[in-house]
Amino acid sequence: MTTLAFRTATAADIPTLIALVTSAYRGDASRAGWTTEADLLDGQRIDADMLRADLERPQSLILVAEDAGRMVACAHIAQEEADDGVPTAYFGMFSVDPAIQGGGIGKAVLAEAERVARETLGCTRMRMTVIDCRDELIAFYVRRGYVRTGIVKPFPYGDARYGQPKRPDLRFEVLDKPIEAAREPAR
Repeated sequence: MTTLAFRTATAADIPTLIALVTSAYRGDASRAGWTTEADLLDGQRIDADMLRADLERPQSLILVAEDAGRMVACAHIAQEEADDGVPTAYFGMFSVDPAIQGGGIGKAVLAEAERVARETLGCTRMRMTVIDCRDELIAFYVRRGYVRTGIVKPFPYGDARYGQPKRPDLRFEVLDKPIEAAREPAR
């Protein structure tokens, strides 16, 4: 694996973020990796207005991973209100350059996102939504301690900001993971 440098994205990163996220999920370029949604959705995955809103929102950041100064991965992390009162961070827009997927970068970015959610946002749980027919992707998260909650949410059909579905049965499943701080060893 390469040596990654992490930082928080700025508005100047928006064009590069759009290109990275699109390459990881949409079109033929995404087929080089295993995270593609090209068989499920066409159209955009993210746009400049959505990214700008994520960057400007309080308790929200976009984590960027760079290798030798080149953006190779990103993820959006934001504190959200949870019905049960548990301090929760939402994790989304997770993207790794498809040409280098499978080499451990995703695992490193996910671990860093969990650390940031815990230490910067003060959260003790990470939550995400995944298209529920993405079995291989869900298995990746389950191997990293995420639990399928059984909670499903509708896909935003008709909202072109999230793409153009190729199937009528898309929906999201919620996955959760506790990310509590490590305890100090007993003395």
